[in-house]
Amino acid sequence: MKKWNEVERAAVIGSGVMGAAIAGQLANAGISCLLLDMIPPALTAEEEKAGLSLEDFRVRNRLARSAVERLKRSNPASLYVEAFAERITPGNTTDHMADLQRVDWIIEAVTERLDIKRAVLEAVERQWQEGTLVSTNTSGISVDLMLEGRTEAFKGSFVGTHFFNPPRYMHLVELIPGTDTKTETLAQAREWCERRLGKGVVVAKDTPNFIANRIGTYGLLMTLKEMERLGLSIEEVDTLTGPVMGRPKSATFRTLDLVGLDTFQHVANNVAEQVQCDEERAAFQLPAWFQEMVQRGWIGEKSGQGFYRKERTGASADPIRAVRWSDWSYEPRKPVKSASLEQAKRAKGTEAKLQAILKLSDAHAQFVWNVLKHVLCYSAAKLGEIADDIRAIDKAMRWGFNWELGPFEYWDAIGVRASVERMEREGTTVPSWVTDWLAAGHEQFYERRPERLFHVSRGEWKLVETDPELVSLRECKEQGKTITRNSGASLIDIGDDVACLEFHSPNNAIGEDILSMIQKSVDIVSRDYRGMVIANEGRNFCVGANIMLLLAEAQAEEWDEIDLIIRQFQNTMMKLKALNRPVVAAPHQMTLGGGVEACLPADMILFSAETYFGLVETGVGLIPGGGGCKEIALRLSKRFPHPEDDVTQPLLRAFETIAMAKVSGSGHDVERLGYMSPQDRVLIPSARRVFEARQAVLSLDAAGYWRTAADAGKPTIRAAGREGRAVLQLAVSSMLEGRYISEHDAKIACKLARVLTGGDVPANRLVSEAYMLDLEREAFLSLCGELKTQQRMQHMLSKGKPLRN
Repeated sequence: MKKWNEVERAAVIGSGVMGAAIAGQLANAGISCLLLDMIPPALTAEEEKAGLSLEDFRVRNRLARSAVERLKRSNPASLYVEAFAERITPGNTTDHMADLQRVDWIIEAVTERLDIKRAVLEAVERQWQEGTLVSTNTSGISVDLMLEGRTEAFKGSFVGTHFFNPPRYMHLVELIPGTDTKTETLAQAREWCERRLGKGVVVAKDTPNFIANRIGTYGLLMTLKEMERLGLSIEEVDTLTGPVMGRPKSATFRTLDLVGLDTFQHVANNVAEQVQCDEERAAFQLPAWFQEMVQRGWIGEKSGQGFYRKERTGASADPIRAVRWSDWSYEPRKPVKSASLEQAKRAKGTEAKLQAILKLSDAHAQFVWNVLKHVLCYSAAKLGEIADDIRAIDKAMRWGFNWELGPFEYWDAIGVRASVERMEREGTTVPSWVTDWLAAGHEQFYERRPERLFHVSRGEWKLVETDPELVSLRECKEQGKTITRNSGASLIDIGDDVACLEFHSPNNAIGEDILSMIQKSVDIVSRDYRGMVIANEGRNFCVGANIMLLLAEAQAEEWDEIDLIIRQFQNTMMKLKALNRPVVAAPHQMTLGGGVEACLPADMILFSAETYFGLVETGVGLIPGGGGCKEIALRLSKRFPHPEDDVTQPLLRAFETIAMAKVSGSGHDVERLGYMSPQDRVLIPSARRVFEARQAVLSLDAAGYWRTAADAGKPTIRAAGREGRAVLQLAVSSMLEGRYISEHDAKIACKLARVLTGGDVPANRLVSEAYMLDLEREAFLSLCGELKTQQRMQHMLSKGKPLRN
């Protein structure tokens, strides 16, 4: 059977929203994909006008071809870069089914109807070749039922693959083996999804809605019913079921508006129709007012209104209205306040927030407790039915619904024994295995012993097996492998004589603590280690420098202090760059401003596929001051080393990228912005980034890596000079005259142009890195003194978005 890195071709049957998006993710992973759909029954007006017939291939492939075009324009983007759409070949299920004989993986993704899926799989089997993996993307239809009538060999190579929507961004794939699925088929599907597509995989039982949608739907229904019982508003519930409970900001009703109320109704009805227990069937009945909204067509964002509706208002007014089903009106959102909510907001972290809110007894605290206890007990009751172990359930909810904690992790966080005692006092039925576990003297479902994690399984502790090719910084620290640390960063031994520099300041913003740790780490690694990885496990790699500190110093007119801060940043990055050991940076998610400048000195950057990378300082009225401009000029100089090289267009692109604060749409998209070097690469399974970065360090070291200091300080950057600056300033003048930018934008851009081109020197003059850093620092300091720049910094800190003044 083929390994994950041997998969070359796949086919997706069904070019609807999910089918096309799955094809897009296969293309993202470098897999050539055939996308098939039915032949349209009639011509469109445009096709008739063009003189086409139903026999023309452009008509016959229209559905799949249109799906690929939609994929290119989707928002959020389904493709890492639009060019990856070229890896998808549109076709139809009449002319191209024989092509299934030449693929490695067939994914059926047609509409969620059992009869249609059975018919498609019957046609697939006629072309299927032994050894080809076949899967179905379904959110709740039984795998065994759709395989009725298929051969034993086909059934053995078949598995359910429930991708969560949108497939590019949602980490979870539930694998659902059928009764006859071979063990090796399940293992192969898991490896392909994890290693090639970068997904988090859990194995689910073939039960209605599987794991995540079963528990998530139940939890949403309990939320609706508790809201109704306690008389809470839409705003109150969304305030309570978002970050306060460790859930996404979209909380309950914004999420339902995005998903679609009709879609959620279908999912809930699917469980209600299939479960055998009357009590459980009743739990999945939607409230009458919810069904009324669906009947009215108020089904969410796709219809223009659902629980929320956006209306035109004055510039200062909140345009969002929330529904009131007492009279089916939409009213402005009201502020939500309570003692328990204030307590929760002051607490740090999900565990502390829950503990804070559950200590009180007002309506908000009661709501949170009631919803939580129902979800915990239901999850425990379904153990063994929907999944074999608690970790699968916890992972499914974290990866599929973006919860901070899974149900059993929530239970540990609030205290299992105390919460069960409260449930029993209130007459809530707690699954017997939970009470038995407590009676046996246990206090939690997970237990960490030195270097190992255990979880409860069938009434006893079971070791959590870990993948030796995954490196967890958290586990390394728990095992006492921290070499040194301060409040902002740590240096950790990650094995094989490689150390990892981890940022862990608030938002991983770079301040004096991180800079000092970088300098200390360089000294330690130079003496004791083979190389260094720069990576962390935060939500984002690094959102930039600490602009709150910069603003405070600027407002106090402490220019010497700002000069000292920037010098320290620049000197630190130069010391990192001069380290005589290989350095590999492994950024992920938001990597902005100073975060980019912390990566650029590395010998190699290993981008996670979801890396949003860019020098964005102009958004707060500044230019890159920690070496970002210098590094871009250096890269241009290396690409165009000869005086006769025409660098005009590349220089303009680099200037526009920084001046317009452009950010990559993915790790692959970094290349378009000019920040990627030939040795850099992109990694799709982000969970492997520390391991893969360590391996890259070892590879560089084994190749005989050595950095010499002989050329340090020598002029190595070929400046574009005054002539190049004139070209950039002409572009700025055109933008200003066309009113595309403000006067302050133009001032920032002109200073950036001067730095990128090397100041007041003639074209092709060789200048040193130190010279370029002086130019950066001078421009940065001057902009800090501008009132409009300070206003931009203040606006970003208070509003979280740039101000154009």
